[in-house]
Amino acid sequence: MDAKLVSDEVRPFLIDGALGLWEIADVQPDRVALIDVDGNKMSYGELREWTDAISAELLRQGLTAGDTIATVIGNMPAAVAIQLATSQLGIYYTPVNWHLTAPEIEYILGDSEAKMLFVSSEYADTATAAADAVGLPMDKRFAVGALPGYRDIAEIPDAGPVDSSVRRLGQRMLYTSGTTGRPKGVRKPTVDTTPELALAASIPPLTRRMSWPAGPGVHLCVAPLYHAAPNGFGLNALQLGQTLVLMHKWTPEDCLRLIERYQVTATHMVPTMFHRLLALPDEVRDKYDHSSLNYVVHAAAPCPVHEKQAMIDWWGPVIYEYYASTEGGGTSVRPEAWLQHPGTVGRGWDDGVEVEIHDEQGNLLPAGEIGTVYIRSGETFSYYKDPDKTAAAWRGDVFTMGDMGYLDEDGWLFLADRRSDMILSGGVNIYPAEIESVLLEHPAVEDAGVVGLPDPDWGNRVHAVVQPVASVTGDDALAKEILDHCNGKLAAYKRPRTLEFRELPRTATGKLSHSALRKTLLDELS
Repeated sequence: MDAKLVSDEVRPFLIDGALGLWEIADVQPDRVALIDVDGNKMSYGELREWTDAISAELLRQGLTAGDTIATVIGNMPAAVAIQLATSQLGIYYTPVNWHLTAPEIEYILGDSEAKMLFVSSEYADTATAAADAVGLPMDKRFAVGALPGYRDIAEIPDAGPVDSSVRRLGQRMLYTSGTTGRPKGVRKPTVDTTPELALAASIPPLTRRMSWPAGPGVHLCVAPLYHAAPNGFGLNALQLGQTLVLMHKWTPEDCLRLIERYQVTATHMVPTMFHRLLALPDEVRDKYDHSSLNYVVHAAAPCPVHEKQAMIDWWGPVIYEYYASTEGGGTSVRPEAWLQHPGTVGRGWDDGVEVEIHDEQGNLLPAGEIGTVYIRSGETFSYYKDPDKTAAAWRGDVFTMGDMGYLDEDGWLFLADRRSDMILSGGVNIYPAEIESVLLEHPAVEDAGVVGLPDPDWGNRVHAVVQPVASVTGDDALAKEILDHCNGKLAAYKRPRTLEFRELPRTATGKLSHSALRKTLLDELS
């Protein structure tokens, strides 16, 4: 990195004067970049060579800046190499949720106008059906390994560095989960700069917003790379010289095992992972060393206060929280500040991000009143090919992700729930996250979800669905015990009026799908 372009904030992140994959590979080619699920290691030099070879193939295929490619690939080095290749060609990278059906993948391939598709063998059947349905040419299909009808990416010939005249920062175009209707791609404009200059520009806000630590480290990716946060944090760690350890399927004990084995320093988690880690027997929790951790970030859903406090008591003040989305953001809070304001998701980032709470008419609400959370960040985005959804998200120069919350007198944001998950019962707004937090305090509760079901008197009644821990039986006695547990902790109108036991639908990143749960229950009622 040209010393004249390096600020004092960026300098601690340099590796022998280098910044980013390509420069680090020049000065430390043997440095470990990736560790896959089988423990195989790949160096920065090897990853750069693979990335440049894929970049050359994209150019041979006729792709140019602004085009899109899609992947249906598990958490493996190929996914990282393909994304890095697009990131130096100005190409949009769309990683597809591998849990989707063929028609759902078909929709994303068609909507994104993907010019090429990369798949891994375990998802070949659904991906192939989708590619056939949109008429993707056979020579635009690549696979990790030998698959009929696909070119093996291992057969892509080696190539030298990409010519500087075509190097331009690419972007991800991720598809939102879509609480109503089909998902939409969140498309941000590409910038005419190199990956290295963009990385250098991102470090000052990254350290101010997220307290990202400089220096060597090991980042454990615990969730699918098709999600924004695991992807962003994992790839950033790699670009800053940290080793990226990939998990394909998260389990609490395996997570602890990998933390000890690789001396993991950082990871990104969601609250349900905290709940399952805390549910481990003491002898399992005490078996693994976690002292290497210095930066554990979480987001994606409201975190019960008692569980975050328990995690801090266990792992120490290394747990950071933020509130943001694929569209943008956001807020963040360091562990020390969270302990002074338990339950907050932070204050607006101090580089110009502002948070406002609006009522349904668009009026600003005072401190303490719950309304829709809006953010002013100075950035722009649009939902690809959906101007109506884009317009609905924006109100002037502020946008919303559909979440409800309030600000306290000092500007700390507290989330209530998503507007789409809110229960209107007897004319009163009820927020499932608050009730779920109380249910999760009960030692027999493994997981909990709360939805509103039709009620002739109240419009909707509060209905709880509980997944009990493996050692207990979900029966009438336990149901009464859990409902009694809510007495004194929740106002009468918030308490579940009915409760049942069943497994809950959670996404691969641990988010509870209230819409899927509600649909299942309503289908059964009808």
